[in-house]
Amino acid sequence: MEFSTNLQDNIDYLHKKLNVQNNFDVVYRTLHIGGRTACLYFIDGFAKDETLLKILQVFSTIKEEDMPGDAHGFTKRYVPYGEVGLIKKDDDMIVQLLSGVSCLLIDGYDTCIAIDARTYPARGVSEPEKDKVMRGSRDGFVETLVFNTALIRRRIRDPRLTMEIMTAGESSHTDIAICYMQNRVDQPLLEMIKKRIQNLKVDALTMNQESLAECLYPHKWFNPFPKFKFSERPDTAAASVLEGNIIILVDNSPAAMILPSSVFDIIEEADDYYFPPITGTYLRLSRMFISLLSLMLTPIWLLLMQNPELIPSWLAFIRLSDPLNVPLIWQLLILEFAIDGLRLAAVNTPNMLTTPLSVIAGIVLGEYAVKSGWFNSETMLYMAFVTIANYSQASFELGYAMKFMRILILILTAIFNIWGFAVGVILSVCAIVFNKTIAGKSYIYPLIPFSLSELKKRFLRGRLPHTEK
Repeated sequence: MEFSTNLQDNIDYLHKKLNVQNNFDVVYRTLHIGGRTACLYFIDGFAKDETLLKILQVFSTIKEEDMPGDAHGFTKRYVPYGEVGLIKKDDDMIVQLLSGVSCLLIDGYDTCIAIDARTYPARGVSEPEKDKVMRGSRDGFVETLVFNTALIRRRIRDPRLTMEIMTAGESSHTDIAICYMQNRVDQPLLEMIKKRIQNLKVDALTMNQESLAECLYPHKWFNPFPKFKFSERPDTAAASVLEGNIIILVDNSPAAMILPSSVFDIIEEADDYYFPPITGTYLRLSRMFISLLSLMLTPIWLLLMQNPELIPSWLAFIRLSDPLNVPLIWQLLILEFAIDGLRLAAVNTPNMLTTPLSVIAGIVLGEYAVKSGWFNSETMLYMAFVTIANYSQASFELGYAMKFMRILILILTAIFNIWGFAVGVILSVCAIVFNKTIAGKSYIYPLIPFSLSELKKRFLRGRLPHTEK
């Protein structure tokens, strides 16, 4: 429905549509501008009071004979503000208003004047708790979309950097920013992403980027290996944009979605590039090796315990030193779930109680659990290493994918012994090999298809482009 030139009709319609009588934060002010009645709508908490006050002061000086004939002429002459738009339809105006834009209706004009004098409650762009680095910038993404785009713009001062805005959700109308370099992006992939977002039929992106990710890639949900890389660091996002990747920022989310992402992209971290090449290479290779070890350590140990004849003499010390009261497979599975229980408890524990409860949990699950006979000390040792190893890489999704594959191998090894171990390893390899990125390309490129030059870049941290002669 388009606006009428009769202001009272517009006010009656909007009051009913916005339920102004019950919504205390939907504020409207009736004004007189140039001898005409006007009405200003805004959301309390979203409007910049100082900016609106200055604009209203200008309106109070307009004389009746100086009033232009349409809203376009009015904005050109009397709205001394940069971000101003004209809206013809009431539905568009309501979405803008609920997003924080102040909307002005003037009697005799059939167009709404949208003044983007909004501000959002926001925290500081401090270093994210999740993606910390030993060296590098200490700023991070926040929940306000425009702040996040500004952090990327600050690092890439190139006119070819494009940030397109889209919306999704019938009720939420969530803002989504797609960031890319025009001359480097994969155009077919970009068009596919934009088309999928435009065709989304969802009520709201309740879980922000996770909701969007599941809508963009609805297939193969049973494969636990992540299809996207998430980062709360603007330097990581800027570097990915310069590499030709697409960054998706969702309003109310402090993380950037990077795509397409292979398993090597997900394993990479900012620390690899904030140190010299030899140190960055060591950190990267260590992370890969530790991730592989976290997957295979306990299944291999279980296999050797079930087949003592396979243990070489130089590894004889790995045998159990105490009597076995509970089967090893049950010890390992119980500890897998107990560790997740402790992790969930740590998330919900108040900060003031974190230290004492951690001490209690360490004593009870450590010394007393072994003395009681429920667990052997070797089982506790290997599971402690696996738990710590899961934090060697930043991606929670990849860590849990490794965990699910490890549990699968453990169960198959306990049931079918050597053959079960072999089948479990093959299934884990297939889950990685046959996985695809959102672009439909290999998840383990440059291994498949093989590219030696790209493989060197994945395993060895070379010199940065700006250091080359």
